[in-house]
Amino acid sequence: MTARRSQSYTCPIRDVLDRVGDAWSVLVILELSRGACRFNALQRVISGISARMLSVTLRHLERDGLVTRKVLDSSPPQVEYALTETGQSLNEAMGKLAQWAEANQPKIRKSRADYDAGQEQAVG
Repeated sequence: MTARRSQSYTCPIRDVLDRVGDAWSVLVILELSRGACRFNALQRVISGISARMLSVTLRHLERDGLVTRKVLDSSPPQVEYALTETGQSLNEAMGKLAQWAEANQPKIRKSRADYDAGQEQAVG
C-alpha cells in the first residue's frame, strides 16, 4: 500500500472526494438520480465522455457501493446501472452543490472575465 493511499483512508473527506471529486463521477451520479439507465443511454446524455471513461467511472462507482450493475436478460445482453441507497444519499448532498453552481455560475464567469481582462492590461 502506498503512503498516499494509506493517508487518504485516515481522512474520510479525502477518501470519498478522491472518488466523487472528478467531474465524470458527479455527472454519472446526477444522471442516475433520475432513474436506472443503460450504458449507451448514459454515454449519449453525458456530453464528452468516452465509452472507456464511462466504463472506468461506473466500475469505480460500483466498487465504492454507489452504483449497482444489473445484466438484463435480453439478446444481446444489456447492462443497466442504478444508484444504491448510499449513492442516493450522496446525490442529495451533491444537489445543494449543483444548485449553488447553477445560481452562482454567472457571477463566477463574470469574475473570471474581469480577472482575465485585468491580467491582459497588466501584461500589455
